[in-house]
Amino acid sequence: MNKSAQPVHAKILAFDVFGTVVDWHSSIVREVQALRPAVDGKAFALAWRAGYRPAMARVMSGELGWTRIDDLHRLILDSILPQFGLDDFSEADRQHLNTAWHRLDPWPDVVAGLTRLKSRYTICTLSNGNIGLLTNMAKRAGLPWDCVLSAEVFHAYKPDPATYLGVAKVFDLAPAQVMLVAAHQDDLAAARECGLQTAYIERPAEFGAARPKDVSPDPANTWHAKDFLALADQLDC
Repeated sequence: MNKSAQPVHAKILAFDVFGTVVDWHSSIVREVQALRPAVDGKAFALAWRAGYRPAMARVMSGELGWTRIDDLHRLILDSILPQFGLDDFSEADRQHLNTAWHRLDPWPDVVAGLTRLKSRYTICTLSNGNIGLLTNMAKRAGLPWDCVLSAEVFHAYKPDPATYLGVAKVFDLAPAQVMLVAAHQDDLAAARECGLQTAYIERPAEFGAARPKDVSPDPANTWHAKDFLALADQLDC
C-alpha cells in the first residue's frame, strides 16, 4: 500500500477483467483442445491474445470504425486458424470458439473475494470486452457485479481517458473516489493519470505457467495484493 496515494475513500471498485478476474489462457486452451485435441492449445491461446492490441489499434487509428471485442476476436481468430492447420473449421465451429471468451473461468479467489469487496464497495467491470460478453461471463461464472461497464459504453478502449473518467461520470463521483483493480501496470498507470486510485493484483500465471509474469510492486499504486481475498483483507471487507 502507498498510503500517501489514498487521500480519499474510494466508493467504486472498477475491475479489469481479462487476466485480472478470469484466467483467459487456461480457458482458451481448454476450449480449442475440446474441438481439436492435437492442436497446441497453449500456443493457440497466446497467438489469439497477441492479436488483441493490434486489432484495437486499427480501431483507435480510424482504420476500422467502432468494433466490439467479440468482432475483433473473430477477425483475429480467422487470421490465426491457418497457422494451426485449422482453416477447415466450419462456420459453426468458428462461432462456437469465438464465444469461448464468454466462457472464461475465474481465478479461484475471485467469487469469494468479489463477494467480500461488494459488502463495502460498489463493484463493476471496466473492460474492453463488450457488454454481452461480460454479462454472459458473469452469469456463467457467478460473478456478483453491481454494474457491468465496458468500453462499448464509452466507445473508447482502455487506455483512453474516456474509459476511466467515464466510470466516475456514471456514478457522479470524483475520479479519486474510483479505484481501478487490475493485473496490468500499464492499465493502472493510465488510470492514475486520470486521478483514479489503483490496486495491483498479482496474476503470475496469466500467460500460462511456462511464462510467469513479473509481479513486482509499483509504489505508485495505492494497493498491491496477491489476489482478491488479500485485497479484501487490506480494505477491511
